[in-house]
Amino acid sequence: MSNTQMIPVENLVAHPLNANRMSKSNFNKLIRHIKTTGRYEPIVVRRCPNEQDKYQIINGHHRTEALRQIGHKQAMCVVWEVDDAQTLVLLQTLNRLCGRDELQKQSELIAALSKHYEIAELAEMLPQSRTAIERIKALYKPVELPKEIPAMPKCMVFYLDDGQYVIVENALAAASADIDEISSAKRKAAALVQISRHYNSACRK
Repeated sequence: MSNTQMIPVENLVAHPLNANRMSKSNFNKLIRHIKTTGRYEPIVVRRCPNEQDKYQIINGHHRTEALRQIGHKQAMCVVWEVDDAQTLVLLQTLNRLCGRDELQKQSELIAALSKHYEIAELAEMLPQSRTAIERIKALYKPVELPKEIPAMPKCMVFYLDDGQYVIVENALAAASADIDEISSAKRKAAALVQISRHYNSACRK
């Protein structure tokens, strides 16, 4: 069971076994982000087992400290009903069970962000340094579609009896003798076109 509620920041207590640490640089970026947008992921807490009206932080220690330093009196929290053992498992997993960025998608994302922000601004907001952001952006290569999509070859299917087959094969072999194509199918197709042109020309005379 869980519910979302606003809880006074002074009532949020850090778990003593929280091992997650954030660099000072990224923590300052977190503060700037919350100051600028007013948005942050809700802090995951549980009721303190030994302190009335207090809530123990499971996930969101740095967000809580950022809110405290900014001067927020209350924080948006999700209250989970979990025991001591479950809490320890969550402390060890919530900050670690995460995927890795796909480099191509990350470069596309940085390129898209660059349309709205300067690199210096991104370096103030994102975890990466300015140098890292520039390197990731440089990897972006937009997909270029061909200006004209070539038409797909047409397929013709017809059936011949044995006599007709021999006549057509002999005609195609003779007409394709001087045609320079790698595959037999392409040579026969070119030979058939050549025969058809000759026939059309003869009919117009």
